[in-house]
Amino acid sequence: MTIAPIHVPADWDDNDIILFEEFCSLIRTPQRTVRCWRVERRGPQWWRFNGTGRLYTTVAEIRRFLERS
Repeated sequence: MTIAPIHVPADWDDNDIILFEEFCSLIRTPQRTVRCWRVERRGPQWWRFNGTGRLYTTVAEIRRFLERS
């Protein structure tokens, strides 16, 4: 069995926004695991729309996270 490496497509702009659910799909990791990472302050930095809305991060933040991993 071969596991493909996780990468962000080169044509994605660093300022683009990625929602929490999209990030989980991209890195093929359950949402519950990524939520635990947030509590432990691991993974990319997250923000909320208007301070209370859905979680999001940026493509640049995802690239930094994947480079550190």
